[in-house]
Amino acid sequence: MTRGLFFALLLLGGGGAVLGCGSSPPSSFYALSAQRGSVQPAPFHTIKLRRPGIAGYLDRPEIVKWIVDHRLGVADTERWAAPLDEMLGRILAQDVEQRLAGSVVFTEDGAITADADVTVEINVRELDVDEAGQVDLVAEVAVERGADHTVSGARVVRIRHRPSAASTPALVGAMSDALGGLADEVAGLLLSHAAAATGREGAAATMPASR
Repeated sequence: MTRGLFFALLLLGGGGAVLGCGSSPPSSFYALSAQRGSVQPAPFHTIKLRRPGIAGYLDRPEIVKWIVDHRLGVADTERWAAPLDEMLGRILAQDVEQRLAGSVVFTEDGAITADADVTVEINVRELDVDEAGQVDLVAEVAVERGADHTVSGARVVRIRHRPSAASTPALVGAMSDALGGLADEVAGLLLSHAAAATGREGAAATMPASR
């Protein structure tokens, strides 16, 4: 084999490798964002948010776009920039903290290990697009008191939000808006919990002492 033929084959092979690599589109990575909401005085100073649980079909790097006729719609090249459960916890912590002025909301994934006044647990059942093109978010929320871990409030939250366009950025934006709605519900549950606790304490204080 002549030297010229060798280099010709080398260049041809390199070009084929480049063409082979270029045949697969690059992946795009997306992140949820915090959304502002109505602000109220915080009933608690420290709030711990456990890492949210997510349904098994959501526990994947690809963004789940829809479920139609029992089929899951995902794209290999459109992925979350971080594990979805970790990102949900981080964004929800920011959203709740913004809504409850004076509060400090930390997640169990962080370095803070101090006891909190209350602990919030969230389990996300659904986060996808329905046949009507709207984002569906269904989550269970529970609040625990202090260190005794007694559940003092729980509810199922259902939120629907329509994306502004038929694109992945618009879909992620609508999911972020839905998380903001979930943060509204969490803040409301914490406020209700604090009001109920205050009422119980007030009733106990006014009860006559037994003889």
